[in-house]
Amino acid sequence: MTAPIRTLVVDDSAFVRKIVREILSGSPLIEVVGVARDGEEALEMAEQLQPDVVTCDLIMPRLDGVGFVRKQMARRAIPILILTSSPHDGDKVIEALAAGAIDLVQKPTALATEELRGIREQLVEKVKTAMRAPLANLLDSELPVAPRIFSPHTLKVDIVVVGISTGGPQGLRYLLPQLPKDFPVPLAIVLHMPIGYTALFAEKLNEISRLEVREAKDGDVLRPGLALLAQAGRHLVFRRTSSNEVVAQLSVQPIEKIHRPSADVLFQSAAEIYRDRVLGVIMTGMGDDGKQGCAWIKAQGGAVITEAESSCVIYGMPRSVVEAGLSDAAIPLTGMADAILERI
Repeated sequence: MTAPIRTLVVDDSAFVRKIVREILSGSPLIEVVGVARDGEEALEMAEQLQPDVVTCDLIMPRLDGVGFVRKQMARRAIPILILTSSPHDGDKVIEALAAGAIDLVQKPTALATEELRGIREQLVEKVKTAMRAPLANLLDSELPVAPRIFSPHTLKVDIVVVGISTGGPQGLRYLLPQLPKDFPVPLAIVLHMPIGYTALFAEKLNEISRLEVREAKDGDVLRPGLALLAQAGRHLVFRRTSSNEVVAQLSVQPIEKIHRPSADVLFQSAAEIYRDRVLGVIMTGMGDDGKQGCAWIKAQGGAVITEAESSCVIYGMPRSVVEAGLSDAAIPLTGMADAILERI
């Protein structure tokens, strides 16, 4: 029998600690080995108990979630899930993810027992997923600073579309700064992130990138050097105007998709508009969002590359594409920017 996942629960609320412990202990695959009231206590308990995974509140006295992630990752890398109830704490969420936290779980804003229990399935699944993450891939990588110069030639594609999930904030913070200011085509990105965080994350990416990065809005005109991050809660699709411009559209349809935004929806729309001149990129993430979209791209004659397992935090989305025979090449994160530039 597989040993249970030893989990440490960190939250300054006794009520939340009780409910989260109850939720996780309800799974035979998880053992809650301890609870801590703040980041300082969590550091001590993590050293004593050697947990496999930590769930950590963001706002706490003495040492908050960001401080805990930074200090713990410097001591010993552990998969850490951040729990937060307010998008107003977005700055701290992005800091925690940049420091190495593996993922984010949105707590209900009203901490009623039933509402907290409503995140049971998501929280249990994310703890199980976190346990599988390669620890070396959780560490905050030094951002590249050497500029790359694009040499104009006959373009092979007219757009690059990216699908990414668990481990995505770290992956995009590494990838986008490596792309040159004169990047010759637009980019569109689906990142699975709770509602309320994508605009802020796009701003942070824009600060460290030579590209212009922003959250997609209805009517945004796609152009070279612009990277649009799909808005959480809305699918990102495209339409061609009477003047032959391609513009972004946000939609809640199709509603049956597990993820909104969905890489499948973005990739299909790109393939319908740009035909064989699409490069699809599937990076780290849980599940198989993007596999159907890659099939649309390949059916139109476009190209698909996937992140290699060696650099993924979770090798789920890329694996699904590779196993379906849809990937033209598997590229580690350190070589992804060059691989994209070679193909455009």
